[in-house]
Amino acid sequence: MDCRVVVEAAVPVYDVETVDEAIRIAISKTGEMLNPDLKYVEISMGARTSPGGEELPPAFIAADEALVALELEMTVFNVEQEEHASRIARKEIGQRLENIPLKVLSVERVDDESVETDGEGDTRAETGASDDDTLVDFDDLVDDR
Repeated sequence: MDCRVVVEAAVPVYDVETVDEAIRIAISKTGEMLNPDLKYVEISMGARTSPGGEELPPAFIAADEALVALELEMTVFNVEQEEHASRIARKEIGQRLENIPLKVLSVERVDDESVETDGEGDTRAETGASDDDTLVDFDDLVDDR
């Protein structure tokens, strides 16, 4: 089974004056941390609401510092359960976004026909995970001679 996982990230941004500036910097900063390893992760503005249901901007600014809510989407392939897909997405994204809180917002099953490719026929995400969610870093396996 393949799943589309949406993860919310709280990205801190410094020396900003407007919400738009904070969002642009947060998206750029997140993209730099994820690339080139996770170039298939889609980054977009998060949606925030007040406890009363009122829609709020995706960034909160105080003293020229902001906390920006972003949504990161990725497709995880060949998983047994939706919970497994969410653990893989959190681990893959979390390894590159150090000290940034993450929360899984949704996990949806994806049909084989609706899986996107990168234009060269390659799928946009790969898990490389076993059933126990252990990943192997191939760089660690290469002998530095």
